[in-house]
Amino acid sequence: MKLSIVATLYQSAAYINEFCLRAGTAAQQIAGDDYEIVLVNDGSPDNSLDVAVQLTQVDSHVVVVDLSRNFGHHKAMMTGLAAAHGERVFLIDSDLEEEPEWLTSFAAQMEADESDVVYGVQAERRGGFIEQITGTLFYKLFRTLTGIVQPSNIVTARLMTRRYVDALLLHEERELNIGGLWVITGFGQSQQVVRKHATSPTTYSLSRKFSHLVNAITSFSSLPLVFTFYSGLLISLSALVYIMYLALRYFFGASAPSGYTSIIASIWFFSGLIVFFLGVQGIYIAKIFSEVKRRPYTIVRQVYAHPKAQR
Repeated sequence: MKLSIVATLYQSAAYINEFCLRAGTAAQQIAGDDYEIVLVNDGSPDNSLDVAVQLTQVDSHVVVVDLSRNFGHHKAMMTGLAAAHGERVFLIDSDLEEEPEWLTSFAAQMEADESDVVYGVQAERRGGFIEQITGTLFYKLFRTLTGIVQPSNIVTARLMTRRYVDALLLHEERELNIGGLWVITGFGQSQQVVRKHATSPTTYSLSRKFSHLVNAITSFSSLPLVFTFYSGLLISLSALVYIMYLALRYFFGASAPSGYTSIIASIWFFSGLIVFFLGVQGIYIAKIFSEVKRRPYTIVRQVYAHPKAQR
């Protein structure tokens, strides 16, 4: 098969029919009739599954992978990539904020650059002031703390070769951050500036964004653990210096130090630091706990396809 188009479904019922129509039209320009559209239902609470399954009855190119529950966007995308059979795979969101027609320009750039990946980046991040600030902070913190040069304002849409997808699927961590995996998998990658539309409200709240940042950093970097070591060392040294200062005051003419308030403040401050550092270590221990159990990161309930489809 020449081409696979992979998209996830979550509250996507209003967009599925138009998405598949436009994606199919773009695919025919690249691969003729030799393509598939793989839709992964990530436990969508609306009737996305029903709409998608109905499409499989009339369009032999559409395949629906129904997950047993909501596992999250990144894990659903990896499941869709594992189900794809194409020599080239176009990964894209189904809510039409990213245009299926980008496929043709991505394919042209892939041929021109002889690259394995062509991905989209926004020239300017969409959204209000808070969205702009939080997005900028995320990429700066991620790059600083992990050393992984992930492009700013990257979008889901990307065209990939089969060898790149196979290499990407070799990553088997359960608590995954797909953005970092896209980068560390390597191969020749080039970017194309795109304009992302605003067709639906984001499902990423501020708390989810913060959780995503913590997961992204701890998935790719041990720097927070190193930071706790050096912070503890610095605190111990500063405490030792202060104790020596108090001792010198006591033995060389000054009265015994006093100050109940300063003692309480110090205990409060250092107790908070201890709890914080234990929390950082706890996050890593929780990730180890999750990884060693080797549970599947998604469970497929059923795969729907046209009776005449060959897979």
